[in-house]
Amino acid sequence: MKKYSKLLLSLFLDAMGYISFIIPGIGEFSDIIWAPLAGFIMTKLYKGKTGRIAGVIAFLEEAFPFSDVVPTFTVMWFYTYILNKKST
Repeated sequence: MKKYSKLLLSLFLDAMGYISFIIPGIGEFSDIIWAPLAGFIMTKLYKGKTGRIAGVIAFLEEAFPFSDVVPTFTVMWFYTYILNKKST
């Protein structure tokens, strides 16, 4: 997947995580489904040890109530392509 396509997908996936803020009551229940899915998608989107660590972080961030404000997918994209340029 190309660099900027992955950025757009990361932004979309972070937006999906924010849906729990839109629907009061039902929103936090949706995190029960989204948390493991977000962790799985993160490990598939970013390979290797850093992808697995990011997958765990994404799962925990989505699983804990009111911690959904961190754009985990976008932060991981920034880390992969801006901070850690040697791996690209």
